[in-house]
Amino acid sequence: MIRNAKDFWTGLIYVFFGSSAILIGREYGMGTAIKMGPAYFPTILGGLLVGIGAISVIRSFIIPGTPIAAFAFKGLTLVTVSALVFGFLVRGAGLAVALPLLVIISAYASTRFRWHPTLLLAAGLTVFCALVFLKGLGIPLPVIGPWFGG
Repeated sequence: MIRNAKDFWTGLIYVFFGSSAILIGREYGMGTAIKMGPAYFPTILGGLLVGIGAISVIRSFIIPGTPIAAFAFKGLTLVTVSALVFGFLVRGAGLAVALPLLVIISAYASTRFRWHPTLLLAAGLTVFCALVFLKGLGIPLPVIGPWFGG
């Protein structure tokens, strides 16, 4: 009966998160379009997510699609580990150590992983983030952390 499993499950996820946002937002004041309350944005965004999810679920019964591939445990694990490593290291080791590790570990999750482009991306992203977030926005993170004498 379901012709496109990807659209079906994606739609259900959208409906779930949209409904959750609407339910959580009910406890706050809505306000008006001119003077928005704390519930206004989550309610509008939740409604949009529910609408998009409903369209996706309906579409899954009409338009055929490809079957869902095997679950990528390696990718999920490595991306999760990279975020945890970054969070653990960024204050002690600094951005110059934590961010390249985040990029390298998460890039290793790909089946098309190559060292040269990954190292270039890590270096470029580290310089970019140091300039934008630390210098430009003044985020209080060390470039080199106290673990390395920074």
